Amino acid sequence: MSRIVVALLWLLHWLPLSLQAPIGRAIGLLLYVIIAPRRRVVHTNLRLCFPELPEAERRALAREHFALAGRSLVERGLAWFAPAERIRRLVRIEGEERLRQLVDARQPVILLTPHFLGLDLGGTRMAISFDCVSIYARQKDKVIDRWLFHGRSRFGSQVLLRRDESVRASIKAMKEIRPFYYLPDMDNGPEDSIFVPFFGVQAATLSALPRLARLGGAVVVPCFTRMLPGGQGYVVELGEPWGDFPGSSVEADTRRMNACIEEAIGTMPAQYYWVHRRFKTRPAGEPKLY
Repeated sequence: MSRIVVALLWLLHWLPLSLQAPIGRAIGLLLYVIIAPRRRVVHTNLRLCFPELPEAERRALAREHFALAGRSLVERGLAWFAPAERIRRLVRIEGEERLRQLVDARQPVILLTPHFLGLDLGGTRMAISFDCVSIYARQKDKVIDRWLFHGRSRFGSQVLLRRDESVRASIKAMKEIRPFYYLPDMDNGPEDSIFVPFFGVQAATLSALPRLARLGGAVVVPCFTRMLPGGQGYVVELGEPWGDFPGSSVEADTRRMNACIEEAIGTMPAQYYWVHRRFKTRPAGEPKLY
């Protein structure tokens, strides 16, 4: 089945983005209907994070999320198969010169990259301009695993580290002046996590960002990939380097990270990865939410 999916993505990547987008949206809306468990996860996340929204608005937001998730699936074929010239046309980077100046000055950088739906194509675009380091989670399906690895490493000289590799490997790569494309906003369980608010709900959150910044002498640069409507493409938005980071408290630094992600979600709420069970791990004594 996975080989059929890869073949379909290869066929679809030849289409202009203006045709890929509605095909992807249709697939996503179909998935909204047929994948009930993930639909329930999305509804639960939106209820917890946006309790002020009327139920009808949250349901519309959930449907739009699935439509955009379908787009991101179909358009992943571009990351795997499209030439660099086409990806450059479809995905632009705002703030590239600012990051280039940091790299040229030999300044280690951590790119704070939350799980927005466009992050894979955004990562491929970044790889065309910069030799980066990122964490790679092996997939159970060997065919999909191979193509995901291919898509993330096909341009430049990228370093992909396994999740079980040491922090030392990440620090070493950053000190080689490879921006670290770092995704710290998933619930990976209680290990290496602390509970801090995410949209007012206590969430098990990786607390490694301030430690990595301190050990690597790195600055943190927010990095968000925004999907644009229809065939308009994508934008990788690189923010200003954070000042006064890390601070004196790991908890305060982790809260700052979550607040930054919340602010970005507020500008594109349907594009965050709501199908993930972000609040799966609960503080002692609290009931399960899913």
